[in-house]
Amino acid sequence: MAKRLQRTMARPGQESGPAKGAGPRNEGSRRRGPRVPAQLVTDFTVQLATLTGAGISIVKALTVLEGQMKPGPFKVVLGELVEDVAAGTPLSESMSKHERVFDRLYSEMVHAGEVGGVLDTVLTRLASFREKAATIRSKVVGALVYPAVVVCVAVAVVSVVIVWVIPKFREIFQSFNVGLPTMTQLLLDISELATGYWYLVFGLPILLFFAHLAAMRRGGGYRFTVHGLMLRLPVMGEVLRTALIAGFSRTFGTLIEAGVPHLDALVIVRDTSPNDVLVRSVEDVRRTVREGEAIAAQMAESTVFDDLVVNMVDVGEETGELDHMLLRVADAYENQVDRKIDTMFKVLEPALLIVMAIMVGFIVVALFMPLMSIMNQLQGSG
Repeated sequence: MAKRLQRTMARPGQESGPAKGAGPRNEGSRRRGPRVPAQLVTDFTVQLATLTGAGISIVKALTVLEGQMKPGPFKVVLGELVEDVAAGTPLSESMSKHERVFDRLYSEMVHAGEVGGVLDTVLTRLASFREKAATIRSKVVGALVYPAVVVCVAVAVVSVVIVWVIPKFREIFQSFNVGLPTMTQLLLDISELATGYWYLVFGLPILLFFAHLAAMRRGGGYRFTVHGLMLRLPVMGEVLRTALIAGFSRTFGTLIEAGVPHLDALVIVRDTSPNDVLVRSVEDVRRTVREGEAIAAQMAESTVFDDLVVNMVDVGEETGELDHMLLRVADAYENQVDRKIDTMFKVLEPALLIVMAIMVGFIVVALFMPLMSIMNQLQGSG
């Protein structure tokens, strides 16, 4: 069925190239539209698959779902879908007008289902894909949030101590005129710098943070470098790389299984990839496939894909079971993400505790040593 769909989908005048407008999109009518929670779209997909699988027409199914939807942006979008489809517009083309709700992967898979007459099957696969992608995304985000929160809390506590507590100790040390050890003097200097130039100490990191966000949005070499550094981080980098491979395999395999031609599928995978290093690798694969070479051959040259993935893809190409092989790779690597995240937490938790203990210990020792001298002076004078 997949081969039949691929032949049917190859429309005259449409080239599988890098342009994002390939496929069912109508560039002239496309608009960004409102954002809708991803889980709401997934639930809609499951319900639409159930209704169409029961033999209900698309217009009727959309009308039912639009009628039971609570007022909000998604209800408005569904209302527009009903109007477009009732007027004769293909569902995939109507969905492509709302790219913030139905991304290109979504509309391309719906288009494949329309062409092959298996829309309910494709929608079921799409719903399963979205649920698995959301699960893996939440696990990776959770793994990133935990250390970030711990570090932010630690920095906030230390900042409060440096700005408000240590100056009080400076006054005590000056009133007793005691000699200060190097550690204490360094801590007092840091406190004086933070209080005297607070606008630089606190403002500069915030400015750099927003500059980083702006540079990441613009893309280009900076974002590519940052994404490459993220993949080379100890422990966390391996988690991210494994998640990227799982996402690539799940997306590519699902598109091929739905009947999307390989070149079009690679374009969609590239455009929906969250990491620029993977984007460049997928583009290299797409370019070589367009020239008639095997997918696995170029994947072997990439720094993202390991030997297991390359070998599985190679076998899939030789046996004509590429979609099944990719989905097996996705299952295996999603399980690896779970294990790697558990391992990361086991490493990060003691590491963060050690770092925080060192910071607190440095402050305590630096303040305690002069206090001992003051106590000795007081005992001697008594």
